[in-house]
Amino acid sequence: MTSPMTEPAFFALTALVAGPLHGYALLTEVEELSGGRVSMKVGTLYGLLDRLTAEAFIELDREELHQGRTRRYHRLTGPGREALQAEVERQAANARAASRRLAAHSALPAPGRPKAAGSGAAGAVGA
Repeated sequence: MTSPMTEPAFFALTALVAGPLHGYALLTEVEELSGGRVSMKVGTLYGLLDRLTAEAFIELDREELHQGRTRRYHRLTGPGREALQAEVERQAANARAASRRLAAHSALPAPGRPKAAGSGAAGAVGA
């Protein structure tokens, strides 16, 4: 998978760290892990599972018959765990960079607020 990883893929792989899940359980786990930000429809989920399987990040664990329907359980593979770890590190590095920038510029006023008198590199206008 090319980086950056999509949020649905990130949360699907994260959900599978705990063990194999079937489709509906994966949908609910992704929604819970993302705080409701990522909510997939069934068709989107199966497209994602096909892509993650093709990339060897997940694989079929088992199939079970449940109320007359087949449930397919998927599990995380070694390459999937490595891809997830790389994405975690990428996101953490991005957050550190943003945090450093915010801390370095914390004296700046919030948008829409005028700067304090005497602040700014150019000094007063018309001086």
